Amino acid sequence: MPETQVFEQSVAIKASATAVEQCILDLDLMHRWLNPALRCEPIGTWSSDLGSQSRFVVQIPLLEPTLISTVAERSPGLVVWQFEGFFQGSDRWECIPQAQGTQLLNRFEFKVPNPIVAFGFNLFAAKWTQQDMQAQLQRLRQVAERLEK
Repeated sequence: MPETQVFEQSVAIKASATAVEQCILDLDLMHRWLNPALRCEPIGTWSSDLGSQSRFVVQIPLLEPTLISTVAERSPGLVVWQFEGFFQGSDRWECIPQAQGTQLLNRFEFKVPNPIVAFGFNLFAAKWTQQDMQAQLQRLRQVAERLEK
């Protein structure tokens, strides 16, 4: 049975929770902070409504591993994408209003069902993934703070 891993990161953003949430849910804004090696494509019409689906493609030449994600939980300031593919799990984005802006919490909880892929991920990509999550949050912070001005 593959073990569940959790990568959790947060960042303080000097922007309203509404602006931060817009950066997470608006596809054009998302592509401003998302890792350039990732491509997010809607399946059907882009939406953050429950049950809406999208495809995240890792742009690795010849491979292009893909995750199909479904909005599994949605409320103001919160969206959780459930996904299946080479990873199985969820990606939770929560905007927590603060006196000086918003605390954004990103929790990536997943299993890698294929033992060979899991070994390779843990050996080569786990640390990079955590660093990339933090870099994405910093880019998202910049986009949200510019949006708010």
